[in-house]
Amino acid sequence: MIGEIQTINIDFLSLNLSSIAPMAIAVIGALFIICLDLFSKKYDKSLYVILTVLFLLIDLFAVLGFDGNARGMFDLVLIDGIAILAQIMIIISAIFFILLSLNKLRFHELEYPEYFALYLFMIAGFQFMVSSDSLILIFLGLETASMSLYTLIAMHNKKSSIEAAIKYFTQGALATAFFAFASMIFYALSGSVEIDQIVDAIVANDFANYPFILLGLVFMLGALAFKLSLVPFHFWVPDVYEGASTSLAGFISIVPKIAAFVVTIRFFEIFLASREPFLESILYIIVVLSITIPNLLALIQKDLLRMLAYSSISSAGFATAAILIGTQQATTGLFLYWILFFIVNLGAFAVIWANANKDKIFDSANSFDRYKGLIKTSPFTAITLGLFMLSLAGLPPFAIFWGKLYLIGSAVNSGMMTLAIIMALNSALAAYYYLKPIVYMFLREAVRSGNLKHKQNQTKVIKTIIIICSILSVLSIFSIEPLIKIIELYLY
Repeated sequence: MIGEIQTINIDFLSLNLSSIAPMAIAVIGALFIICLDLFSKKYDKSLYVILTVLFLLIDLFAVLGFDGNARGMFDLVLIDGIAILAQIMIIISAIFFILLSLNKLRFHELEYPEYFALYLFMIAGFQFMVSSDSLILIFLGLETASMSLYTLIAMHNKKSSIEAAIKYFTQGALATAFFAFASMIFYALSGSVEIDQIVDAIVANDFANYPFILLGLVFMLGALAFKLSLVPFHFWVPDVYEGASTSLAGFISIVPKIAAFVVTIRFFEIFLASREPFLESILYIIVVLSITIPNLLALIQKDLLRMLAYSSISSAGFATAAILIGTQQATTGLFLYWILFFIVNLGAFAVIWANANKDKIFDSANSFDRYKGLIKTSPFTAITLGLFMLSLAGLPPFAIFWGKLYLIGSAVNSGMMTLAIIMALNSALAAYYYLKPIVYMFLREAVRSGNLKHKQNQTKVIKTIIIICSILSVLSIFSIEPLIKIIELYLY
């Protein structure tokens, strides 16, 4: 006897399709660019840049205008305050970094529309990561963004770019395996892949099967630490910065980490709030090592991009300290610090990108020797880059000083005095290597070579971005209070 066939009725209103509208806009934009290329191969890259910015702006308006239920798409999507705030940061960062593609020199990857399509696919992946508490959807977003990013790095068409992409891919595959294995463990323990239900099940069972819980936490921490470039999962960073285009390296320093921070907060906040001793101890060690070791390695670098790569690892460790502290002030401080870090890093990488050329005079394209006496040969470049180095060093009254001060203050207020002292000492140590390029630019004799030229890659768009970032870095004190209010509005 054949049983009756059951029908499944889906109420489309209950799906809350507006919850995935922002991500859908980015995906549609990517597909539109690919289809546009099918009709003609003669469109200028500026058209694709403008289209990318246009779709990202529509994406941003969709996020800002969202006013539906927090849950959508069979409860897989979660659009809460932190998801909206993170998406706003991701999209605005993506807009400014893609505008750097309106450069003067001809670079291989920017001539292909696939570059811009992959860029939009990547943004959609990061948006899915921050807009869900389902490990399955987070995994899909993570892989969509990662695969796009690996390809974008390789498209730079240098030997070092291929090498960097392969290193990033192989280590990223290991991190993906860690994430999948941790998800499997927590599904076995709780019967769910939603973070809230996983935590509720573990707490309800009074942390039964404790060794397996710890094993899952270790694997999940390893996967997210790779995306945050924390020690000891940081080895890919310097090579990727050196192999990728400068504008993409700046993007990597900011946007993927926003998504990883949100996933880390969602997953670990309950365990840290319950003061789980093993997790707290291992995260404490990772934070201290991530702040300190890259600072020491940055001291001996002779290439500006590699120095910035190590400094970004230290900055990620600094921000991760907020997750360890776990207070409301610390979480607010994390987003404040990362917004200020975005402004300064965008400016610094924009200056380096504007100064790019294809000379073979030095061992590396961004050797410190290339910046000797820059104040005489290119005063605008020297002054703006010097300003951003002072800001990255955390000196007052520049932008990052206020972010570091807020995070250190949150450590003091939570009673973590040792951590606060370590953060303060590393901030002082970082000032030394950030002053190194300033010494080269202002106090060393200029390199005499007819082939050495500066600002070859600069356009009015890039110069405007540099000026905007310079003003915001210097006058950041006036933006701190409004930024804190906006962050708290979304978070709480």
